[in-house]
Amino acid sequence: MGLLSGKVALITGAARGIGKAIALKYASEGADIAFTDLVIDENAENTKKELEAFGVRVMAIASNAASFEEAHQTVESVKETLGRIDILVNNAGITKDGLMMRMSEAQWDAVINVNLKSAFNFTHAVVPVMMRQRSGSIINMSSVVGVHGNAGQANYSASKAGMIGLAKSIAAELGSRGIRANAVAPGFIITDMTNKLPEEVKKQWADAIPLKRGGTPEDIANVCLFLGSELSSYVTGQVISVCGGMKM
Repeated sequence: MGLLSGKVALITGAARGIGKAIALKYASEGADIAFTDLVIDENAENTKKELEAFGVRVMAIASNAASFEEAHQTVESVKETLGRIDILVNNAGITKDGLMMRMSEAQWDAVINVNLKSAFNFTHAVVPVMMRQRSGSIINMSSVVGVHGNAGQANYSASKAGMIGLAKSIAAELGSRGIRANAVAPGFIITDMTNKLPEEVKKQWADAIPLKRGGTPEDIANVCLFLGSELSSYVTGQVISVCGGMKM
């Protein structure tokens, strides 16, 4: 019996990277998995097969997380097919970096819509399900820049800070209904996106981190396992930084 046996997890933007690592961790602990991506391409199909290898039920759903209507349709489909939703991980996100004086309205709107509005969309859709169950865990994928800010990332930082405020507000509103909400704030995580950085830049990052390395998607997944399971049954409204001590 795994830590999540009998539970159903819905993870947005989980065909690759951190979202995929969370889905694999959850499946390895017995959870049935529904995951979304903008399109279900070969990459997403391969992720689905990897998850099914754990012997759990898996749904791969094409869904634009920034769309309120599509989020609600997705949640309804998951509830009908898998019966319940115990864990929601709001992981979908993009970056469109630029200095404030040069940032376009389109850059701002795209990042706020995909990162922050998507978290509202899916939380809004899933809360009635969890209220009927009188249980649930909502996990917002924030960032250390959502706590500390970062030059050249005003849109991204604002979206990630918003996800923290959203989690804390949901925790305050719905704790009496058995629903918990927390945020995870990753630091410098080695993914396909960060691997494209020059080696010198990656070394500078690692040297500035007390643990002297970048994090892995699995490091984030382990914290999400804690937050999604009964191990964290008395943890809500919190921000857990997973940054190797980069930001203390």
